[in-house]
Amino acid sequence: MKDNGQETIKEFLNYIQQERGYSSHTVLAYQHDLNTFMDFLEHYDHQIIANLSLIDRQTIRHYLGREFEKGNSSKTVSRRLATIKSLFRYLVEAEVVSDNPAIHVKTPKVEKQIPTFIQSNKIDDLMNMPDATTKIGKRDRAILELFYATGIRLSELVGLNIGSVNSDDQLLKVKGKGNKERIVPFGTPAKSALISYLSKRGHSWVSPSNTPLFTGNGEKRISVRTVQYRLKIYLKAVLGGNEGASPHTLRHTFGTHLLDNDADIRSIQELLGHSSISSTQIYTKVNPQKMKKIYKDAHPHGS
Repeated sequence: MKDNGQETIKEFLNYIQQERGYSSHTVLAYQHDLNTFMDFLEHYDHQIIANLSLIDRQTIRHYLGREFEKGNSSKTVSRRLATIKSLFRYLVEAEVVSDNPAIHVKTPKVEKQIPTFIQSNKIDDLMNMPDATTKIGKRDRAILELFYATGIRLSELVGLNIGSVNSDDQLLKVKGKGNKERIVPFGTPAKSALISYLSKRGHSWVSPSNTPLFTGNGEKRISVRTVQYRLKIYLKAVLGGNEGASPHTLRHTFGTHLLDNDADIRSIQELLGHSSISSTQIYTKVNPQKMKKIYKDAHPHGS
């Protein structure tokens, strides 16, 4: 491995994509964060770019301080620190550096925001918004139904193939973060929407298994940006112009509605593909009355 900052970063990005199985969307986010860090180093100490082993905890603290001065949120700065930690973890394993200076830098405290979700009485309104007489409308309806039925991530949805779907058992094989596979069930509304959309495309479940499940122009796999753009139109209409509306809103809605209907939080964690239960626990903040009821019903001294 070359001891050159830009070359090393290229090798790191290739590693997380090829060997760790990170999605293209995630790799681009890492690339953006590391480019920002390299821009800082260019002005901070040009020699460091040619030799990343010269970076110490003080350098990283100065960088994070500059990011705060630029008006970035604690969430953004924390993510950038996490990216640097990942880079140096890779460099330590590759024996390019002997220590990871980023682990000695305290992560800025990030207040977890209660996620935006759609009330259950608005779900039918959302599903009926796409024009079901057109191929694009049928596609959008199928995407909405599958997002709500499974709670999968945007990157996971665009990576689906026809072979990812077991239509008989109504199960979806999802490749998540770090190339980890999980099986997620889905209901009849999602199955019906998928069949209608595939039929409009001239496909069925017996089409080649590597055929993209959702396409943009022609038979080209749909892009992340297209899904974001299309769904934001529908979600903003249902949520009353909420600027935070995104495909992730349906993931939050999936988790919230499961919890509201007494699903076990560990099961929700498994379905969402969360590696840590702390990520799933954000949904307990959405409906504190529900959690109080669970506590009252389950704890001997809860009443």
